Amino acid sequence: MQFSSQVQTTISPHTQQPLVSRTYPSQEQVNEAIVKSKKAQKEWAKVPLKERIAIGRRFIEEFKKGADEVPMELTLQMGRPVAQVPGEVRGFLDRADYMLSIAETALSDVSLADTDKPGFRRYIKRVPLGVVLVIAPWNYPYLVSINSVLPALIAGNTVLFKPSPQTPLTAERFAAALVRAGVPDDAVQVLHLTPQLTAAAAQHPAVDFVSFTGSVAGGKAVERAAAEGGGFKGVGLELGGKDPAYVRPDADLDYTVAELVDGAFFNSGQSCCSIERIYVHESLYEPFVAKFVELAKGYRLGDPTDPNTNLGPVVSVASAERIRAQVDDALKKGAKALLPAELFPAAQPGTAYVAPQVLVDVNHTMDIMTEETFGPVIGIQPVASDDAALALMNDSPYGLTASVWTHDEEAFARFADELECGTVFLNRCDYLDPALAWTGVKDSGRGVSLSKFGYDQLTRAKSVHMKIKTA
Repeated sequence: MQFSSQVQTTISPHTQQPLVSRTYPSQEQVNEAIVKSKKAQKEWAKVPLKERIAIGRRFIEEFKKGADEVPMELTLQMGRPVAQVPGEVRGFLDRADYMLSIAETALSDVSLADTDKPGFRRYIKRVPLGVVLVIAPWNYPYLVSINSVLPALIAGNTVLFKPSPQTPLTAERFAAALVRAGVPDDAVQVLHLTPQLTAAAAQHPAVDFVSFTGSVAGGKAVERAAAEGGGFKGVGLELGGKDPAYVRPDADLDYTVAELVDGAFFNSGQSCCSIERIYVHESLYEPFVAKFVELAKGYRLGDPTDPNTNLGPVVSVASAERIRAQVDDALKKGAKALLPAELFPAAQPGTAYVAPQVLVDVNHTMDIMTEETFGPVIGIQPVASDDAALALMNDSPYGLTASVWTHDEEAFARFADELECGTVFLNRCDYLDPALAWTGVKDSGRGVSLSKFGYDQLTRAKSVHMKIKTA
């Protein structure tokens, strides 16, 4: 994307040409939007929960009406192959459906009638926080934003929706469907903001909660801004990952390789929970690497608007240069690259096209095994035991997901207990189940989205203690 003092311009990754521009509001206009949101929240919270849920159901139908336009529109904005975008749309709608299906139970009062003493009645209400600022990312703009925007509204909050400048149209399409479904205009407002205006919005005393998905540096900036605004508003942070996989000696080799190749390279590796490092028991290491490389050679890097392409550009030339620099650093430190450059002629300097790469002879002195890559590059390292694998998997400032590939559920149970992460997978990876809490530890952030716990983050407990006067 490009910025001027007043205009944000989205640059399409594969053409490097301007795609869409939006004019930034003034600080006064941002303040007016926040005030409108605060006022609207008082009325929106009075709408009965069942009616809010019904509006959510209508939203799904309204969004579906324009769903055929989404794949190419999103591909042009962020570069994912057009054939792969429908999966995000399906996931978006599935998550919306699930969060609506549990809303009545998740948001109902907590009764203490079973333990009330005679003459007393006690219960706990779940009340909305107020105004929620959602700062959404570009890599999965629909899938990630649905985690916060819809549950916040269903819980009785209003939403200020700040999309990434790379994918501005996604928030506009999302919000328009909500309004058509019956959400009041001022209850969901899309704001295209500079970093400075975003910080000012996070600081604003009328904003009650900030949900941010993005980089660790961005998360720290948001948390500082929220704290500087006074009060003690909540902040939910979904940040980076360096997600590991461990392949035990009893793993199903063909199945595991196919799943991990996809987990590493889908969306050009631009996912917080993509596989970024793999540890393989030494007894399987050589055949695993050989099969992995063979599958990786089959990727078609090219124009993402071509339905036959399965690997598109990364989001920007700057991102491509950073990924290439990380690979070059590993090679200088002794790593070996296994995918020949000539297999991927589209990957040229000065473009956003990055060739997929498999690196071996890697270790934890290299950034490629310790720092987030966010690109189609994977390091594979042999290990001699479960203990060695566990130590390396936990040797990271991040803790989002981890996966173990084995038929031994007892062995897996130890990893489930001892891995320092928010989600542990057995024989799968790079997936969010909306019934499970999505959360991270360490530099992967804090807070929860999805599941019934996602509603807890967007509400506060209000206790009611009644002493019943008797005649």
